Amino acid sequence: MYGCETWSLTLQEERKPRVFENMVLRIFGPRKDEVTGEWRRLHNKELNDLYSSPNLVRMIKSRRMRWAGHVVHMGEERGVYRVLMGKPEGKRPLGRPRPRWVDNIRMDLQEVRCRYMDWIGLAQDRDRWQTLVSAVMDLRVP
Repeated sequence: MYGCETWSLTLQEERKPRVFENMVLRIFGPRKDEVTGEWRRLHNKELNDLYSSPNLVRMIKSRRMRWAGHVVHMGEERGVYRVLMGKPEGKRPLGRPRPRWVDNIRMDLQEVRCRYMDWIGLAQDRDRWQTLVSAVMDLRVP
């Protein structure tokens, strides 16, 4: 999870931490069915109900949102802010472009039903931004 604030994930890449987390949660082992008496593997939903901590994808998204709030409050002379707001020179490769970090922030905001396009202005209000970060943490990710 080190540096996950800067990750720009596609949907396929988001699936990998979910699969890993479910594999780790299988440590809880199989359950005996009350009706038939047979042993069976736990379904993913049952695993998530047993494990009370938030899943990895929600943690990545909330940390990314929290880091975005920090970056917005940095001055224009800071390198991180310049990377976020700057436009790189040169040509992009052919094909569908990879989602940028800013695109992931916008997608995270849409998941919490916040269609605020000026997310930088929204991040200036620390209380509202903190509310959004906690809302991202409370999302149920399938």
